[in-house]
Amino acid sequence: MGILAWILLGLVAGAIAKWIMPGPDPGGWIVTILIGIVGAVIGGFVGSALGFGGVDGFNIGSILVAILGALILLFVYRKLA
Repeated sequence: MGILAWILLGLVAGAIAKWIMPGPDPGGWIVTILIGIVGAVIGGFVGSALGFGGVDGFNIGSILVAILGALILLFVYRKLA
């Protein structure tokens, strides 16, 4: 499914990451969802490179990879902003 799956799962991952890590974010929900999309893409690339599997559709493994990428990127964003 490629990049389209990463984007769609990124929307969900951004919302879940915001729910898991609540707090004031510069930019609000829109930036958080964009971070979720980028986090899903990064999580997909890293997961594929490490052999854990990437974002390859709407399944539990893909959702977990996307959420993990979004959480990491959200954490980094909050530390830098």
